[in-house]
Amino acid sequence: MKGWMQVEIRKSKTTDLEAMQAIYADARAFMVAAGNPGQWLDGYPKRTLLEADIEIGHSYVCLEDEEVVGAFYFAVEEEPTYARIDDGEWLNDAPYGVVHRIAAARGKRGVATFCLNWCYEQCGNMRIDTHHDNLPMQNLLKKLGYQPCGTVYMENGDKRIAFQKS
Repeated sequence: MKGWMQVEIRKSKTTDLEAMQAIYADARAFMVAAGNPGQWLDGYPKRTLLEADIEIGHSYVCLEDEEVVGAFYFAVEEEPTYARIDDGEWLNDAPYGVVHRIAAARGKRGVATFCLNWCYEQCGNMRIDTHHDNLPMQNLLKKLGYQPCGTVYMENGDKRIAFQKS
């Protein structure tokens, strides 16, 4: 991020939950306004899921001058829903990091880029998926060098576009 502001990423704490929930509420509203009303339904991600992510140590926040301006899940792990990929293939079978539930505070430009670049720096091989209607995220991923690899399916059967950068 540009300027004199101090930007950092750290593991989320339970004291971050209210700020995280506000960011996710803003992200849901943004997605609807951007023509993507079907991705994060029924208040997803729920507080219980965020608490579970924090408990296992895979929840992160992006801070700008100590204010929570972004939130995401990151881990170097096998993602079960990535075992099947249709209409293409992954770039490689090497161990990879996954990002889920990435969102930035309203009006905070560059936060998602900062977070995704940080994740890539951790392992150098990343996989991520997004909804077919989430054009802003698809465009960001392509801009950052992620390649569309095919279609993956969520546990409920919903299709997502799979991306990888290696």
